[in-house]
Order: sequence, then C-alpha cells, then structure tokens
Amino acid sequence: MRILYAIQGTGNGHVSRAREIIPILKKKGEVDILISGIQSDVELPYEIKYKYKGLSFIFGKKGGIDLLNTYKKSSLKNLYNEIHSLPIEQYDLVISDFEPVSAWACKIKNKICIGLSHQSAVINKKSPKPSHKDPVGKTVLKYYAPVTNSFGFHFEQYDKNIFTPVIRDQIRLATPKKSGHYTVYLPAYGDERIIRILSQIKEVQWQVFSKHNQKPKIINNIKIQPINNDHFIRSMVNSIGILCGAGFETPAEALYLKKKLLVIPMKGQYEQQCNAASLKKMGVPVIKSLKKKNLEKIQDWINKDQKIQVDYKNETEKIIDLIIKNYVLKKSNIMIPITPNISTLKKLKEKSFGKIIAKLTA
Repeated sequence: MRILYAIQGTGNGHVSRAREIIPILKKKGEVDILISGIQSDVELPYEIKYKYKGLSFIFGKKGGIDLLNTYKKSSLKNLYNEIHSLPIEQYDLVISDFEPVSAWACKIKNKICIGLSHQSAVINKKSPKPSHKDPVGKTVLKYYAPVTNSFGFHFEQYDKNIFTPVIRDQIRLATPKKSGHYTVYLPAYGDERIIRILSQIKEVQWQVFSKHNQKPKIINNIKIQPINNDHFIRSMVNSIGILCGAGFETPAEALYLKKKLLVIPMKGQYEQQCNAASLKKMGVPVIKSLKKKNLEKIQDWINKDQKIQVDYKNETEKIIDLIIKNYVLKKSNIMIPITPNISTLKKLKEKSFGKIIAKLTA
C-alpha cells in the first residue's frame, strides 16, 4: 500500500504531530511525505518526497497574522502548478493534515482524501466556538484544504470522529519538575513587546522562545532564545507554567504535563479563537492580548494554583487502523468531481487574507 502523508508547514504543531504519526504509517505501508508552508521551526527527521511553498500565513509581531507580508509571499500561479504537478493518482491512501496542495490535487482528480488534523475537529458543529461570528474564518477552515472525510484532534472528545491530542513521546516519557521559571511561546508577538510587558513582573523568571530572534540574550529576568525543539521541551517539562498562543499542540502538552496554562489567541485567527473557547470552558484563563492593561490578569494567574485533569491516551495507531479499514480495505472512494481553476483559488485567497487583499487587488 502506497500512502501519501501531507503536512501543513505553517506553525510547529503539525510537524510535531507528524513525528509521532509517520512511524505508525510506515508500519502500514510505503509512505511518501509532503510538506507545504514556510513557517515551521521544528525539523522532521524523515525524508521529504515533496516540499512545496503551498499557501502559508506569515506571523506578525503585534499579535496576529502579517496579512500584507502573507500576500506578498503567496503566489496563486505557483500554488496552481504545485496542485497539478502532484502525482496523486499513484497513492492508495492520501492523508492530509490541513495541507492544501494534496487536498486540492485529490479534488481535481476525483480521489479520496482523508483529513487527519486539529482543524477537522475545530469545524465540527459540536466543538466549542467563540461568541462572536467569523464567517470568513469558517470559510477558510472549510475550503483551505477540503477533504472527503475527516478525523480530528481536540482538547476533549466532542464527537465520535474527534480524538484527544497526539502527545509526543518526548512529553509522555518525561518526568515533570518545577525549576522556578515560566515558559513563553508567543510567535505572533515581537520580542520587544514581550520584554516590555513581562519585565514588569520582576519576581518571575521567563524563558521566552522567539520566532524573530536567532541569538540568545538575557535581559534582567527574561531569557530570549531561538526555537529549538529539544530546548523547548526541556523548558516546558521543568516549568511552573506556560504562557502561549491558543494553538493546539503546546496547550495540549501543557495540560498533559499538568502545568499552569495561560493563553493569548492570535487576533483575526478563527481557529485560535475556537481553541480559546474550548480551553476557557475547561478552566484555562484566556486574555485577549499582551498589553499593559492585562498585567493584573497575568499576575493573578501566577499567584493562583491551577488544576485541570485530562486523560490523553495514546490512540494514534487505533485511528490509523480505523482509516485504513474504512477507506482502503472497503475502497469507499466516492467523490463529486470538481476542477478548481485560478479564479477559484483567487477567491479562496481573498477570503483567507481578508479585506486587505481585496483592496490590494482592486
């Protein structure tokens, strides 16, 4: 059996999860790996067959996506060519972790594509949603990487095809300790903002992992260091608590390690707003932004204990076996043909990047 496993390369969570899924897939058949995107800092210790630019979102420094930079670095023509050049028909099973090139290639060639991602769980009707409406955000999640059927991961099992998070063995096998520091990962904020705010809480040692700085430095009670997978895990495992964005993998690992957790969802990022709604329901404090007005809430989080119980069993191989049983052995390869063109992709791009794109292309 030939398997194509396609991974979204924007952010580190997808790649971190892939490190656990790939060895299981290799037990089931011959696996080729595809990765698209340009924002991941975590290395994948496997041969990558296809490496595409795809359609990436660029992190800004003010709490959200840098829309203008994202637009400048995207190319519809390149994406169109990547989609059409991928020999998707060679594979018996295509699994996409919110990866657009493989998903759209399957659409074009009327081939089944299975979604195995956090996003698949987020768009489920039974998963928590923020109080405010975001039709554009919902559209992006639905059409960015469309799949035939999906299996999702979330903080809790909200529906039958939603499973608890994939926790890396490096985390599962670790022995948590408290060495007196707090770990910080806020890739949508610049170092200057983080230093300016967190330095005002002087009694705390902060270990900040930066997406914008490649050289370690120490400023008073704040240690800034570039993102390194092993260093980041060591910092989390030995921390008192973790301050991070409302992504998926890092908050899930923090909960598994029984660490105090405080999240700041990215502005204009619907997925993170949904995650924040889910975490808040579980008892995790959420603040809207890293600003001086929220210092009291950060201090309150530091002063209080936090006990949230989760049961994140290792069910990854069971999920892979379920996918193979239902979509390879049964050959349930039924889809409605669709042939997206440049116009279709342009509409997707405009919806993804918001009103600024419409203005730039007017």
